[in-house]
Amino acid sequence: MSDKTPKDAQFRAETPGGAAPESGRLNLEINEEIELSAQRNIEGWLGKTIAIAAAVISALHIYSLVFYPIDPWVFRVFHVMTLSVLGFLLLPGWSSASKAKPNLVDWTFAIASVVVGVYIIQNYQILMFRMGVLPTKLDFYMSIVGAFLVLEIARRASGWALPILSAVFIGYSFAGPHLPGVLNHRGYSMERFFTYIYGLDGVFSVPISISSKYIIIFIIFSSFLTVSGVGRYFVEWAFSVSGHLRGGPAKVAILASALMGTINGTSAGNAVATGSLTIPLMRKVGYKPRFAAATEAVASTGGQIMPPVMGAGVFIMAEMTGIPFQHIMIAGILPALLYFASAYFMVDKEASKLGLMGVPRHMLPPLGEVMKKVYMFLPIVILFGMLMMGMSVIRSGFFAIIAALVISWVNKENRMGPHRVFKALEAGAKGTIQLMAVCAAAGIIMGVIALTGIGLKFSSLLLGIAGTSEFMAMFFAMCIAIILGMGMPTTAAYAVAASVVAPGLISMGIEPLLAHFFVFYFACVSAITPPVALASYAASAISGSDPMKTGYTSFRLGIAAYIVPFMFFYAPDLLMNEAMMELAGSGPLDVVLRFGTAMLGIFALASAVQSWFFGKVDRWQQPLLLAGAFLLVSPNHLLDLSGLAILVALYALQRFVLNRRQSGKPQAVAEDQPQAN
Repeated sequence: MSDKTPKDAQFRAETPGGAAPESGRLNLEINEEIELSAQRNIEGWLGKTIAIAAAVISALHIYSLVFYPIDPWVFRVFHVMTLSVLGFLLLPGWSSASKAKPNLVDWTFAIASVVVGVYIIQNYQILMFRMGVLPTKLDFYMSIVGAFLVLEIARRASGWALPILSAVFIGYSFAGPHLPGVLNHRGYSMERFFTYIYGLDGVFSVPISISSKYIIIFIIFSSFLTVSGVGRYFVEWAFSVSGHLRGGPAKVAILASALMGTINGTSAGNAVATGSLTIPLMRKVGYKPRFAAATEAVASTGGQIMPPVMGAGVFIMAEMTGIPFQHIMIAGILPALLYFASAYFMVDKEASKLGLMGVPRHMLPPLGEVMKKVYMFLPIVILFGMLMMGMSVIRSGFFAIIAALVISWVNKENRMGPHRVFKALEAGAKGTIQLMAVCAAAGIIMGVIALTGIGLKFSSLLLGIAGTSEFMAMFFAMCIAIILGMGMPTTAAYAVAASVVAPGLISMGIEPLLAHFFVFYFACVSAITPPVALASYAASAISGSDPMKTGYTSFRLGIAAYIVPFMFFYAPDLLMNEAMMELAGSGPLDVVLRFGTAMLGIFALASAVQSWFFGKVDRWQQPLLLAGAFLLVSPNHLLDLSGLAILVALYALQRFVLNRRQSGKPQAVAEDQPQAN
């Protein structure tokens, strides 16, 4: 790694937030409100009332989850109702709508949300038995209004993709009797259908269960980290450790996004939060706008697969599979390291090719000062430790929130008094609106899948197409997960894809953890897969680059993400699951060996994609590097040795050519110089 730095003048003008004039250091403040920028900034008594309501909603969720449990259906209805009211008041329904205050339509939808929610809460004991079976007219009317409100809040929160997909599934429920082949089903009356999907098997099924229990508590935790200064410390630490290296800001983006993304609900949200700081700096050191945006998009997407929290979709995986969360968390460690290592290699090789430098060392936080505050990592360490000890996810999240609050009191600047605690609770509720909306809409799709049996039929179709080839089945599963995830947040993408694809893979004899992890990975990388790459589009808005071209660059930089799932499918040791390892007769040494060869393979892949190994790669060398990469990520030891031999041979060739050039250079220079005297 090179420590060369560019001239200070490059950074003194127009740095993000500017440099502090008295110290000449970069201002590394994160805009805490940037993720909520799509929401209205309502002022006056109404704004204060909404802020208080949001903080109370967060506090009530924590109180019920930790101290006073209530009926699950009542709690889920309360979750959807309260956050829907906030969403309709804070999220404009169309581009020309007022950004300052809600209009009549917003108020109508908010009141309707309360009416539907209160109706279910008051009658839930009776509705539990008759919804979807023998509904009354009033049950039907409430359900159809509730389903419409869910689709509308999802549209406002995440765009048209998920509501349109939900509408397609709803249409299929009624068109089924007229469709041929596996798509055919007997059909359902509107009364039965809407009361079914607006019950515990649809809107209030697994996704909303996860949103109300786990997602909200970790979004609140994320808010406490931001307000307590821990989030800012993550960025300072990343800049201090890697900001001075060649292409430093790109490496900072990877480290910061790995830290922030794991506790962030969405890839696009992470890209906006950290990208507002890192993308301008990447451009200043010499990265092209498109490459800078793509780097941030890839890094932010990786945050969704980085333990301990792994975004939000992993909670749905734990609920759907029944696998303890800590087992899933352990399984995610090595694949996540491979993903981020690949991104790091990509940006380092780009910096080597372009001769880019880093940020001047004196403009970065001094490493000594930063390491003195390493205690700021304690909330994450405590969370990880409690989860590893088998403590419940809710209790672990609660104590992590308390840890963030306590840690803030060590430093006078970050101390969280009542006002800051209020702001953190308010941001927690507001930050959960989008994820609640997409989980509720995903519940509609899952309800249709369960009611019509299309999931099982699709699994049979998948098995028929794939035949006896597991690879073909995995390939089709990959394509379906990516297509279903385009334009949707990771949580909804995984929930839908897992309902459709995972059962088919499991019926082939693939372990449930492996099948769901495979689908989860591709649901995540749909955020950087063209033509609809949400994380890439969000980052391109900051860099000013072309969104579509940024999406294709993100795909190229994140190419390893499309290979890693096949790696842990063919080498399950990478998931470090005891049961799977015992079945295969593997031990710790096998895990180390598999991880080491996989890391070499990822390095070779990055070298081939970037046309830079230990120097410029000629065209004829690229296929060799690709071959070496695929051989090294295979589970066969002989193939590993073959891949390693290719890399060693190419390295020796590059050193030989470089040495010849260097040995010939002085002679050529001497011949060109005039003789003395």
